[in-house]
Amino acid sequence: MSEHHLSSTLFSSLNLPGKLSQGIEKAGFNQCTPIQAETLPLALAGTDIAGQAQTGTGKTAAFLIALMNHLLTSDANESASGNNPRALVLAPTRELALQIHKDAVVLGEATGLKIGVVYGGAGYDAQKEMLHAGLDILIGTPGRTIDFFKQKIFNLKSIEVMVLDEADRMFDLGFIKDIRFLLRRMPDPEKRLNLLFSATLSFRVIELAYEHMNNPTLVKIETEKVTADKVKQLIYYTSNDEKIPLLLGLLKQLDPKRSIIFVNTKDAGNKVNAFLTGNGFNASTLSGDVPQKKRISLLKNFQEGELPILVATDVAARGLHIPDVSHVFNYDLPQDAEDYVHRIGRTARAGTSGVAISFACEDYAFTLPDIEEYVGHKIPTERVTTELLVTPQPPIYPKKSPKVHRKQKADNGRRRSPRRSHSKATSSN
Repeated sequence: MSEHHLSSTLFSSLNLPGKLSQGIEKAGFNQCTPIQAETLPLALAGTDIAGQAQTGTGKTAAFLIALMNHLLTSDANESASGNNPRALVLAPTRELALQIHKDAVVLGEATGLKIGVVYGGAGYDAQKEMLHAGLDILIGTPGRTIDFFKQKIFNLKSIEVMVLDEADRMFDLGFIKDIRFLLRRMPDPEKRLNLLFSATLSFRVIELAYEHMNNPTLVKIETEKVTADKVKQLIYYTSNDEKIPLLLGLLKQLDPKRSIIFVNTKDAGNKVNAFLTGNGFNASTLSGDVPQKKRISLLKNFQEGELPILVATDVAARGLHIPDVSHVFNYDLPQDAEDYVHRIGRTARAGTSGVAISFACEDYAFTLPDIEEYVGHKIPTERVTTELLVTPQPPIYPKKSPKVHRKQKADNGRRRSPRRSHSKATSSN
């Protein structure tokens, strides 16, 4: 992290348990970021927090350190909880839940706290067994957490710490009923530490905080600019037909080390990916319906640099801590100004610099005035020149298209049936 993004508060000044300090040191943390410096002294003293800070500013570590400190120093009898969790962290997406779990494992390595994560789309039986075995800290998405709770695999009577991450996103994704269901089954708000974090503390988020928390302190980390200081932002006004040629031209010219290309729909993602593949770029698509195992391996390959380009819908816009993303492309401008900030926040994280290039096309240019109003400045415009446009090679779509495949197979079978014995003989030679 650069000096620019850090406060003068040292973690060593916070009087944390030695085992937790070991994890903080191992994670490479020395000075607090502004959100950590503002929230940790309060949360460590037992005050509930409703915190607002832009993406990439260290919110996850802030709530995990407060949570672990509370469990390690609490008077509550650990054995009284049995196998039931003592802390619950809720996140809106699988990716974010997995990222929080990864960070928690590093920070909590020396503490002896048992940490687990549950999410939809994979690992049902393994997650169930893990819950049966017992956890101190349960991290999960709302749907899967409720599923196991309703089966009475665990209860919430021993919860000492409750964390809601990306609370605004929980509303956007329709999870608020589920969250209220869980909150009402925990001990009263004054009997637990409650931490809520959100990119925006809108009226509905604050209302949720006051309803289910114990007189929370509102902490807003205001930045002069909503977007990260070190993101160079550019916009190209382009016709729909120019988008693919322009994207290919920019990728060839810039040769980015690691980039995310954001699209608004799964179909657009498939199209972009097919053109990238057809034109010699190594890319993969991350959207809501990618199976969980494939998602995890895609993100791992991207994080480790084996996959240079990720084409993504907004499922990837929040909560992913991927180091060294040099470029973000908004192939489609998002329809929500906040999503623009989250998308471009995937680059220039923790003090590094990055570039965000957006296409204002015939379909989505109308969202630009809202985006510029939200970020508080005009986004510099670049001209689309003929030198930038590349004539694309035909797209290559993945071969796997089951329906066509079955039909073709049937047709081929019919066509080749008289010569079947011959083809078998040839293939066996």
